[in-house]
Amino acid sequence: MNIHEYQAKRLLKDFGAPIAEGRPVFRPNEAEAAAKELPGPVYVVKAQIHAGGRGKGKFKEKEAGEAGGVRMATSPEEAAVFAKQMLGATLVTKQTGPAGKKVGRVYIEAGSNIETELYLSALVDRATGRIAFIASTEGGMNIEEVAEQTPEKIITVQIDPATGCMPHHSRRIAQALGLKGRTAKQCGKLIPVLYKAFVEKDMSLLEINPLVVTGARDLLVLDAKMGFDPNALFRHPNILEMRDPSEEDATELKASEYDLSYVKLDGNIGCMVNGAGLAMATMDIIKHYGAEPANFLDVGGGATKERVTEAFKIITTDPGVKGILVNIFGGIMRCDIIAEGIVAAVKEVGLEDPLVVRLEGTNVDEGKEILANSGLKITTADDLEDAAKKVVAAVQG
Repeated sequence: MNIHEYQAKRLLKDFGAPIAEGRPVFRPNEAEAAAKELPGPVYVVKAQIHAGGRGKGKFKEKEAGEAGGVRMATSPEEAAVFAKQMLGATLVTKQTGPAGKKVGRVYIEAGSNIETELYLSALVDRATGRIAFIASTEGGMNIEEVAEQTPEKIITVQIDPATGCMPHHSRRIAQALGLKGRTAKQCGKLIPVLYKAFVEKDMSLLEINPLVVTGARDLLVLDAKMGFDPNALFRHPNILEMRDPSEEDATELKASEYDLSYVKLDGNIGCMVNGAGLAMATMDIIKHYGAEPANFLDVGGGATKERVTEAFKIITTDPGVKGILVNIFGGIMRCDIIAEGIVAAVKEVGLEDPLVVRLEGTNVDEGKEILANSGLKITTADDLEDAAKKVVAAVQG
């Protein structure tokens, strides 16, 4: 789960990180009053969407102006004009794709005298199972481009969970960022703060781009992006309250209501599988036989007939799907329950695309009998390879 910039900054400020003063604005008539509460003479108006590249983005609506989603204002009145232009408009960036995202809130922040822009992030390194800090002097840029073109400018510092964040970690990061004297000391205080926030809030990502050195030689968190481990959110009701459903894929949001793990992909063969490992194997074999999966969908080990029905509905609502492969290994889940859910879903939503079903495990014979007696156009398969060949051939043929 991700949150907006202003929410991330609020969390970091609670832990003691240096944050510029700002105000979120949800309605156009609130903008001028919010700006007047901030110290001038410069105000920064930022569109709040879950995507990077806002400053270089473009609005679809002419009324929103030519400038991007991050604008500098020299008065509260001008800040209010920018906020009114952005609110309700659709911002398109590299990360949003051509559809863009509608701006439902903006953040007006006191301007800062920026001397240097740096990059700093923390994430879980899956190779080591440790939290790692990524630091670079190339702040404000796309870090992927920096990694590709000048990888020597990116330094990684691993934190041993047995010791936690130690002073030598902060010194190493300060050195990587080229900080000395006053700013190096501030970095020594900031890194433990960020580490503590990351651990206590069960984050999966904390990105500060840029972390700036101001003209007064102070460190300041100028932007912040946060992602959280969805499996740990039950421990953080205050973070759950920050969730913005309008920023999430509507289909993925619907799937979560039924405890379905769903991720939309760009292929044309819809997949319904039980178990993440089996789902990955199913997608791999579809690609092996020359097609592309349209989704990752794991119905889980204890799915009910209703959940299977909803899963099938979700797959069929994707206009890119031209064929469906159901691959179920019944252990805890019974194959007859899966078959009943498939039949119920097909009868409810209709079926025009090829459907191939491979069942194996508990009550497999009963499940196959239900499918055979359904009177529906369903192709059964003996194993995963057979199923993949059949669905790919049906779609391509």
